[in-house]
Amino acid sequence: MTLVGATEATAWAGLPVPRTPEPLDPAEANLVDRARCGDRDAAHRLGRLCAERDDRLGARHWWERAARAGNVDSAYNLGLWHRTHGTTEEAIGWFELAAGTGDADAATNLASLLLERRGDTDGARTWFERAAEDGSRHAARRLALLCEDQGDGMGARRWHFRAALDGDLRSAHDLGFLGYAAGDEAEALHWWEYAARGGHAEAAYDMALLLHAARDEKGAAAFYRLAARADHPGAAFRLGDLALCRGDLPTARACFERAARTGRPDARRMAGLACTRMDDKPAAAHWYGQAAADDPEAAFRFGLLLVAEHNDLKGARHWFRRAAERGHHGAMVELRMLLPLLGASPEAEECLLDPPPPYWSRPAEPAQAARAELAVAAARRRGDAAAEPADLVEILGTWDLVTGELGGLPCFDLPIGASSAAPDADAAVPADIVGWLARASGLHRAAIEHLALVRATLLRPGTAPWPTPAEVEHVLGTARNLRGRLELGRV
Repeated sequence: MTLVGATEATAWAGLPVPRTPEPLDPAEANLVDRARCGDRDAAHRLGRLCAERDDRLGARHWWERAARAGNVDSAYNLGLWHRTHGTTEEAIGWFELAAGTGDADAATNLASLLLERRGDTDGARTWFERAAEDGSRHAARRLALLCEDQGDGMGARRWHFRAALDGDLRSAHDLGFLGYAAGDEAEALHWWEYAARGGHAEAAYDMALLLHAARDEKGAAAFYRLAARADHPGAAFRLGDLALCRGDLPTARACFERAARTGRPDARRMAGLACTRMDDKPAAAHWYGQAAADDPEAAFRFGLLLVAEHNDLKGARHWFRRAAERGHHGAMVELRMLLPLLGASPEAEECLLDPPPPYWSRPAEPAQAARAELAVAAARRRGDAAAEPADLVEILGTWDLVTGELGGLPCFDLPIGASSAAPDADAAVPADIVGWLARASGLHRAAIEHLALVRATLLRPGTAPWPTPAEVEHVLGTARNLRGRLELGRV
């Protein structure tokens, strides 16, 4: 939004600076004479001079004279004036006057007012379309977002496409998500790469996640690095993961510490892990201590360090208890062994007598973690509520824990604490894994089918809408119940 004819020195709070600056006429008296005689351009310039002097009423007076005489720029400026100092109705009236002459900026502002202050989506769409057709990139993007809100997927793609080709990297990023949510990963990769190479850090990160999910670690690393140059905390964390997988501990530590300094909680724990493997115990204690309050795994490892390095049994008890209260099985085991040494009884600890739901402490499989992050980002893109990535990783990991892949068919992973009896007498691989899990666990078949459906949606976008937080919470309960009944809860 710009004020026609003002200068950069304009001191008028709330009104933007000009879109078409022009030199000041030093003969102001002559301008006044000309304006009074009906010269609309002179009246417009007088309005500009008044705006620069913070004479709001003077600016309004001369712009109104100019606008009524047919000066479109004055009508546009009056729209801005009334939006800030007057009424919505007056602002709409002046913007409509300017927009009617084909002024794309006025049409965009008019549409925004109709949408935001009147809730008139039909009117807003009409004016956004006129402005977008006249070449307004901003209007094209706003129109695309409005189409999304109205469930018009084709319209959203059309106008995001128009804005993206005109250089709007946000719309290119959005096109990537529209493609990903529809199951078209090629389209997602195309638009995310387009936006990433233009400098959009979030698009570079999402591009890397999708490549990581496809197990293209080399390609993923290149785009993680691109996002990391813009200080994207997730990119530094993922680069640390890749370095840790290849055994490059110094790089992993540097990446995790960089991500940790941006406030990412799990990065602090992973920085502690890298320091532990490098035998830098003081640094490991620092990072575990930073993460322990919110991270059960970090609290557990911090407790272990306190015992091993400082024989601090009381401090260890505190952190083992914190982790046990969140369902960390290893912390419960350590707490039971530690309490008698401190003259306390395990029966006095509520978290041991009535354990909470088990904490998922298995390391996240990188491709699954990437899919979980993309699902959450897709759901949150327009401000919608979404689950936490860790919860989605637990759902995916639970399914992998209770099933395996053998010859392309699902089968129960018998060595992990399950009954040695095969589900079918004549087959080691059950064709109906959902039915077998229902029989083995006693859970209702529909609950397990729901778990399988959410898993499939996360791994194969486009097959169903993204799960809501309430749905994820329900399915998470099923996953934990399933692990418990199959005696796989201690992970």
